[in-house]
Amino acid sequence: MMTVSILGCGWFGIHFARTLVAEGHTVKGSTTSERKLPLLAEQGIEPFLIHIRPGALMVAPSFFRCDVLVITIPPRAGVTPAGEYQAAVAQVAALAKQHQVPQVIFISSTAVFSDLNGHVQEDTVPSPESDSGKILLAVEHMLQAETDFTTTIVRFGGLVGPGRDPGRFFAGKKEVPNGHAPVNLIHQDDCTGLCRAILKAKAFGGIVHGCAPDHPTRQAFYRQASKRAGLEAPVFVEELTRWKIVEGAQSQSRLAYRYQVDDWQAWLSRS
Repeated sequence: MMTVSILGCGWFGIHFARTLVAEGHTVKGSTTSERKLPLLAEQGIEPFLIHIRPGALMVAPSFFRCDVLVITIPPRAGVTPAGEYQAAVAQVAALAKQHQVPQVIFISSTAVFSDLNGHVQEDTVPSPESDSGKILLAVEHMLQAETDFTTTIVRFGGLVGPGRDPGRFFAGKKEVPNGHAPVNLIHQDDCTGLCRAILKAKAFGGIVHGCAPDHPTRQAFYRQASKRAGLEAPVFVEELTRWKIVEGAQSQSRLAYRYQVDDWQAWLSRS
């Protein structure tokens, strides 16, 4: 059993934390909301109130007494300046070194890749276009350069699951562009499943892509998702402009992991 500290118990972090607790691991979880502290404690997670501000990280040192530190605090588009986010993660990294944390898992995103009209794999050199992609890639490089701990980068595709119903994304919209572009999505259960597989195999270091191997078109997926949710189906433009397919075969092979949701049509039909 391990002691795992999760910085950021949001949509993914809390799901991952609950799963680890159920498996018998010791889990420490952070939140920026004081009212969430008892909610974490009720689920067997040792709660910590952590505020990351420019030049100051308010946290109890015991949070960093762990075998693995999971950083899952995404930059907030249009809210967190790039330099501020990188500086915040740098503060976390400094404390991880100070407390001799051996393993760090950083939750990143496939937004580090532009739509290059092709397939991208774990060893593809990223070329982000979005601000969030550029910020995340800079932080990936910063953490990978550290030698006092081993960094594992996990890049998730678009997130789907409880609280993130894809049927609402485009419901009722007209003339949605790029209808024939493939989707790159991952279910919450597989976000947690991949990270559990990393811990189980102690497969630390390198890059893991978290993206289901099924890539239907935006039009096919989101129209079916909207109908399932009882909402008006969107209307897409029948075109294929810029696109990418995110592949994670190297990660699956390395971790001996099989996706729980690997057929989106089947998932939409039964859920």
